[in-house]
Amino acid sequence: MPESNQYTQYNANVQAAMTQHTLQYMGWYDAAVVLYALAIAAFVVYWFFRNRGVVGLALLLTVAGLVSQGMSLGLRAYYSHHVPWNDLYGSLSMVSFWAVIMFLIFGSRFNIWFAGPLVLGFTDALLAYAKGWNKGLEPLVPSLQSPWIFIHVPIVLASYAAFLIGFATSIVYLLKKWDEDRVARVAGRSVGAAVAAQGAAIGRPAWLGWLDMVPASARLDVVSYRVIAVGEILLTVGIILGGVWAHMAWGSYWQWDPKETAALASWLIYASYLHLHTRPSWRGVRAAWWSIAGFISILFCYFGVNIWISGLHSYK
Repeated sequence: MPESNQYTQYNANVQAAMTQHTLQYMGWYDAAVVLYALAIAAFVVYWFFRNRGVVGLALLLTVAGLVSQGMSLGLRAYYSHHVPWNDLYGSLSMVSFWAVIMFLIFGSRFNIWFAGPLVLGFTDALLAYAKGWNKGLEPLVPSLQSPWIFIHVPIVLASYAAFLIGFATSIVYLLKKWDEDRVARVAGRSVGAAVAAQGAAIGRPAWLGWLDMVPASARLDVVSYRVIAVGEILLTVGIILGGVWAHMAWGSYWQWDPKETAALASWLIYASYLHLHTRPSWRGVRAAWWSIAGFISILFCYFGVNIWISGLHSYK
């Protein structure tokens, strides 16, 4: 009987420690969600005041959120003794982490800070949604106990993050193109009317005034293309590495699993985007809508397949 009590007490102590560890990494997680929300608010203020100090504050909050999220992922890995992206909660956290990193990189390279509310808004929404899938600290299932999980999964998740940014810049492109067409239509009437359209923003909602600081739509089209090209390269590498892992684990490079099929469909959509973009008739509006369609396919590949459809990659 005493041995049974000691065993029960040991289990209780282990469970208490795991709960405490979960609270620790979730504390950093919650801080990241709040900091990203504050960064979104600062970027929205930047839309209307266009002040370098404001965008500096927004970037400071973004980096602080990134550090908090990195601490959360690091603590989860430390306490669980395996990678933190082993489940939907962890993979969503990793997608958000990559999205912020890439936004900072592409933002400094192409000066697309005006896309901050869209990129961080979608990113923070994914991160907040992930909390509902947090199951605490669990051992790694045997099928995932492979060195390939350190390479294949992060690369694929990084591609999703790049496509998210391309999705955001495509939306901004469509808004900017609409604004340019509005000015062009008025300019067709008279020079004075064109000046009035630009100065008084005739026919444009007041909340879209920030479009004045956005570069020309042709420039945005190029930025979206480059961001999506990075995403397509990462997805290609991720699919190839996944095939190698599948061959080692299941004896076949391709299983036609729902996840594999959906990933291939997304790859084809973005490959066609890159190919069609070489044709002048497909650049611009058509390419932007095709980019948006591609990201919708990514959402289906990530949520529809992983959650609702049973398969080798399902989180059900």
